[in-house]
Amino acid sequence: MDTSPHRWADLALHPVRIRILRAIAGTRRTTRDLAAALPDIPQATLYRHLTTLVGAGLIDIAEERRVGGATERIYTLPGGGITPDATTLAAAGPEDHARWFTAFVSSLLSEFTRYLDREHIDYAADGVGYQQLVLHLSDAELAQLAQDLSALLLPLVRHQPTTDRTPRLLATILLPAEAPHAGPTPDSTEGTT
Repeated sequence: MDTSPHRWADLALHPVRIRILRAIAGTRRTTRDLAAALPDIPQATLYRHLTTLVGAGLIDIAEERRVGGATERIYTLPGGGITPDATTLAAAGPEDHARWFTAFVSSLLSEFTRYLDREHIDYAADGVGYQQLVLHLSDAELAQLAQDLSALLLPLVRHQPTTDRTPRLLATILLPAEAPHAGPTPDSTEGTT
């Protein structure tokens, strides 16, 4: 199977495989658990897609155990939602990054789906938001942004759970964006109709 980086989306963005990834995200599931969570997926189809996802490295077999005369597998996302350290990142290749990023995005899809499945939703009160921004930064400005974010977030990460604190998921993605196509700047269109 071709697992080059440009194929990861094709592997993960299949309707049945998305549902399997969502069902596994943030937990450990046996095939029996998955069949119960996804009853409309025929068992043969479920097994086939699990084999594809394991083969591609998009899910891991965390454990195998004997149950009766059969082997029961327990599935998880790679690294349980891996946040690689600097050494791991430096040693990782494009396929590793593609696999981790796919697992990361699958986990986000799962968390948002769980949120949408709640009985009561108040987007404003819950602080729900998502957006993309393009920042034009020099290397020095990027380093300053990282330093400022660390100074802001590290004290908050250290908060311990209490009855008055709600767990809130903050996910970040930072990567170079494609340069915008050359076109008129806002100033160059002044005076035109």
